Amino acid sequence: MSDRRFMERLIEGVEVEWKTLGEVGRFIRGNGLQKSDFTETGVPAIHYGQIYTFYNTFTTTTKSFVSLELAKTLRKVDTGDVVITNTSENIEDVGKAVVYLGKHQAVTGGHATVFKPSNLIIGKYFAYFTQTIHFATQKRKYAKGTKVIDVSATDMAKIQIPIPCPNNPKKSLEIQSEIVRILDAFTELTTELTTELTARRKQYNYYRDKLLTFKEGEVEWKTLGNLAENLDSMRKPITSGLRDPGDIPYYGASGIVDYVKDFIFDGDFLLVSEDGANLAARNTPIAFSISGKSWVNNHAHVLKFETCVERRYVEYYLNSIDLTPYISGAAQPKLNQKNLNDIKIPNPLPTEKLRIVSILDKFDSLTTSITDGLPREIELRQKQYEHYRNLLFDFPKKEVEA
Repeated sequence: MSDRRFMERLIEGVEVEWKTLGEVGRFIRGNGLQKSDFTETGVPAIHYGQIYTFYNTFTTTTKSFVSLELAKTLRKVDTGDVVITNTSENIEDVGKAVVYLGKHQAVTGGHATVFKPSNLIIGKYFAYFTQTIHFATQKRKYAKGTKVIDVSATDMAKIQIPIPCPNNPKKSLEIQSEIVRILDAFTELTTELTTELTARRKQYNYYRDKLLTFKEGEVEWKTLGNLAENLDSMRKPITSGLRDPGDIPYYGASGIVDYVKDFIFDGDFLLVSEDGANLAARNTPIAFSISGKSWVNNHAHVLKFETCVERRYVEYYLNSIDLTPYISGAAQPKLNQKNLNDIKIPNPLPTEKLRIVSILDKFDSLTTSITDGLPREIELRQKQYEHYRNLLFDFPKKEVEA
């Protein structure tokens, strides 16, 4: 029997009742707890802001701790409880949930609510349900606020969740457990792949820095202005309202920002961020290669090299070094053309550049490629997980009233 057929039969013909969360558990709104309250050790603590980025559905440990004295004043989180966010500037982050499975009691603070399941529901079952369209549709009905959005604990309790076999609690929990088991398996696989990707990126950074570090006198150094032809004078910025839609990529400081009808460049080039917060933050590469027809605005420098190897070598090097000495401005960081041209680049023999680029290209494909490598695998597994999660929660639905 196929996995899909097995999942369909799991819920096929199952009697289901959509109950409010208040009927199957208790909501207790958090109180207090600031980031400044965190200690190195103490009572485990879950801050609502961490649920957005640090936790993934369930956890046995916490990122933070608080003193025993403060913990006495905060809401308690027992093993099996679910901590859910109430507040965010983004509606998508409201209702993010994590099941706490730690051995010791934890605490949480304001902007979070503790859901304490009754004997009719499993905490993980509820946590996975918060990731479905059924939950998202309902939470939007109760959301209040514009800049800061909130769904109160009282309103959260009104949201309805499908309870299979409502008249047979034992059977109901068996079905919930099987749904949780299947989704846990998908979550575990994605977590393993993400952990592997993190390890490979660390390994990549190590070898990149090692390959691009040279001893004094080992190689000659040249300025970037002597290695590349600068084509900034050909750039033409176009305001969004004047761009003719098309299929030619329109590049800015950090990548493609639009697609237009015409082009001003055709070939292989290296773009380097000229301005923007990313010059300091480095959340994305400040140097990136482009190929084919393109249009580039005045937020990215355009460099042309004699060979592909030369271009890729400089790209790797620029993304590996600290460019602070070359950047002007604090509020609005800028890497002007003069400073760009003055950046010193180690210039080994062409054969050595080829060796370095070949090694780094393999690592780069493994760790960043969206067409193959680990990122692609993670994306596929996430889509598979979402498909089966939606399938497993595809119970007959009644009209949900606000």
